[in-house]
Amino acid sequence: MHAFDVLGDPVRRRILELLADGELSSGEVTAVIQREHGISQPAVSQHLKVLREHGFATVRAQGTRRLYAVDPAPLREVDQWLGRFRALWEQRLDALATEIARGKKERRARETDPTES
Repeated sequence: MHAFDVLGDPVRRRILELLADGELSSGEVTAVIQREHGISQPAVSQHLKVLREHGFATVRAQGTRRLYAVDPAPLREVDQWLGRFRALWEQRLDALATEIARGKKERRARETDPTES
């Protein structure tokens, strides 16, 4: 399964968002996902399994609990792939920032010198 196949599912993306804030037990993840998405505990477990099997999450035992955490390695790979396309939107964002700065500068100039209107 390709990284985007794993990340394409909104439930798995939400699980990763939860885990990005720190390690959580499977029960904690399940409670949030059940509340937000209305899916069963076995379905949440399947999503956790997919994340674990494809390297997006790690799990460790603590007594009878299973604690999950994000593994950033596959996300770095996704970021590297996106890097090829980042320039497409960064140039536009830079141009937008320039126009915003120009507009602010012109507005300040009008406010300090009302005869320039």
